[in-house]
Amino acid sequence: MGKAGSIEPSMKTVLISIVLTGALAGCSPSNTQNLQERTADATAAAKRDAGAIARGVSEGLKRKGPLNINTATEADLEKLPGVTPQIAGSVIAKRPYSQTKDLIRKHAMTTAEYNRIKGQIVAE
Repeated sequence: MGKAGSIEPSMKTVLISIVLTGALAGCSPSNTQNLQERTADATAAAKRDAGAIARGVSEGLKRKGPLNINTATEADLEKLPGVTPQIAGSVIAKRPYSQTKDLIRKHAMTTAEYNRIKGQIVAE
């Protein structure tokens, strides 16, 4: 036995082996692959979102001023971020609007959908 409070060399080897085994178990190929897959999914989602934002900004810059929801065509409405053909059809079907918040009140779109486009529309 060595001094009190010291660890014998054979005991050190066992402890180091246990710590390294535990560390390596956390880095198994399945965990690494899982991390790579999640990272790839997150990157793809970020690219999609960035593309949608870029298209929205581009359309906004091309358009002179906000879009009038009482006169816009379905194609015009679909150029707004997140507006699908179904939403555009609902907006057209529930006209006229005295204010843009009527889109929510008349259930043409959800509050979240409205919040995405409210700065780009008017009701005239």
